[in-house]
Amino acid sequence: MTFLTHTFAQPRSPARVVVLGGSGFIAGAIRRRLEADGIPVLSLGRPEFDLFAADAAERLAAALRADDVLVFASAKAPCKDLAMLRENLVMGEAVCTALQKRPVAHLVYLSSDAVYKDSAQPLTEASCAEPGALHGVMHLAREVALRQVHTGPLALLRPTLVYGYEDPHNGYGPNRFRRLAGAGKEIVLFGEGEERRDHVDVEDVAELARLIIVHRSAGIANAVSGEVVSFRELAEHAAAAFEPRVAIKGSPRSGPMPHDGYRPFDNSAVLAAFPGLPLQVLA
Repeated sequence: MTFLTHTFAQPRSPARVVVLGGSGFIAGAIRRRLEADGIPVLSLGRPEFDLFAADAAERLAAALRADDVLVFASAKAPCKDLAMLRENLVMGEAVCTALQKRPVAHLVYLSSDAVYKDSAQPLTEASCAEPGALHGVMHLAREVALRQVHTGPLALLRPTLVYGYEDPHNGYGPNRFRRLAGAGKEIVLFGEGEERRDHVDVEDVAELARLIIVHRSAGIANAVSGEVVSFRELAEHAAAAFEPRVAIKGSPRSGPMPHDGYRPFDNSAVLAAFPGLPLQVLA
């Protein structure tokens, strides 16, 4: 299972899309993009619908229909320890059990680029899935489990670092830099901000998900911009958007740079599957 294949050469709106975790940052963007296209969406999320609840599988099976597209985008993330890994696998088990009881027409799983082993060469959908952290282990385990129970078209959407205005987190990167600059506060970098990573706009991830859904695509899709930029460049971009321009300064690192400071991707497979798809590293 590697690159995307399309069931429908021309886009077709599904009867309904069920989004698990529809109130989340990326899932919410997908839900809004589908609704803007006039596609019926059923959003299931906490606290009303908790995949960790004892009756989650039964409730989900009862909510699903045979002609549904199911977008599984619910997770306790980032997965940092064994307790969180167990919780996420229990949630995944509930979805798998529900799918065995009530199969759907198309399944889209929101995974992560964390499933890939680090490489100095640009990563692709065919790259080795050998995660080096529990977050990637969690997503890879869920991917394998879903493959075992779902016999229809299955798309694995693996985004890299995602940014956007609605992000509720304040993690290091574009979202925090933009908020600091907008508040007139200086931006403090880890080291000199020299590590280079790929970032992608959440709206571009949502558009990729929409295209996968309307084409009933199956396979793996990396949601990446195909560009690597340094965190200092990202900070400079954020600072330039506001007046007065805030200061940017470095700071001592407390540990090694993640991924040895470099994690490139090649997005040519996704662009071949969907020509003209916008994928931005800076917006």
